[in-house]
Order: sequence, then C-alpha cells, then structure tokens
Amino acid sequence: MRLVVFHGSPRVKGNTEILLNEALRGAMEGGAKKRGAQYRKIEITRFDLNKMDIKGCQDCGACTETGICTIKDDMEKIYPAIYEGERFIVTSPIFFLGVSAQLKLMIDRTQPVWCEKYLLKKPIEPGPKGRKGLFITVGGTARKDGLRCSALTIKAFFRTINVLEHKDLGYLEADEKGAILNRPEALRECYEAGRELLS
Repeated sequence: MRLVVFHGSPRVKGNTEILLNEALRGAMEGGAKKRGAQYRKIEITRFDLNKMDIKGCQDCGACTETGICTIKDDMEKIYPAIYEGERFIVTSPIFFLGVSAQLKLMIDRTQPVWCEKYLLKKPIEPGPKGRKGLFITVGGTARKDGLRCSALTIKAFFRTINVLEHKDLGYLEADEKGAILNRPEALRECYEAGRELLS
C-alpha cells in the first residue's frame, strides 16, 4: 500500500504536524493488520512542502496539449508519487481562511494532471484498491469560513488526482504552538482517521 503525504505547514512540530503524526501512527497500525500469514507492506512517501523548491504555475498553457509541465523543479519528485499513490494525507494550517501558500503552490502545479483528466480524457487509474484521502487542517481563528474554504480547495485537488473518496478533519482556536495537545479528541480523531484510511 502506497501512502503519500503532503505536509503544508511551515511551522516545525506545530499543531498541524502533531496531528499528522497521530494520523500516521494510526495508518501504520491500521495498515499493519495481519492478512493471513503476512503483514501488508506500507510504503510512505512524505513531502514537507516548505523545504521544497516549487515555483508557481505560470499559466503558460503548455500542459493543455501534453499533460506535462514545462517547469523543472521539485514537482518532478511529486508527480510520480501522485500517479503511484493509493492513499493520500494532506495537511495545512489555515492562513487567511485558506490553505498555506506552500500547499497551494503544489496544488496549482497539478494543472497538468487536471488537463490529462478533463481535457485529454486520461484520468489516473484508481487501481485495484482505489484511491482515498484524508485532509487535516488547524486554525487559530474561531471562524468556520477557513474550514469551508480550505475543504473546497482540497476537494478540487483530490478530484483532480482522481481521489474520489476522502475525509476532512478541521480544528479551530488552536493558534499557539502545541495548543492542539490540549485537545485529546482531536488527537484521537486523527489517529482513528489514519487507521481507517489504511485498514
């Protein structure tokens, strides 16, 4: 089982990463359930987007005919993972009622995948196990608009990469670093969602 993680927070060991680690712990335990005499192999590919060199989409239109981006940067590591992945976890803090710039850069650069699916009629094959996703977001604000706006962006991304089933988990009023540790229900929900994703 191939699990691909797109971590969109720039803050190291912050609330978003704490919840991601809980989801990954659940995924490892859920995915390692014994099947017959063997355990399933779980292959995790994690992209910490803040550490990557990803340029913004230039809207040049080249991918509309080829499904290939002309920009050469770290997206060349991401595209194969998108095509080969079976389960996906996306994380981001809420910034200005939306996802982080680091995550949005990556999402915008999946325009070639969108072109392949909708213009060239070559969507990513779901494979025998299907493609499922999980989105985790944390914000300091109490306004639910950030959850809604972020969820819509992620839904568009997931549908573009042919992940037709996914779950959203969002938490508000957790601004200070580590504040989410005072919300055991959030930790538990992310653990269970990760476990469910791979079980």
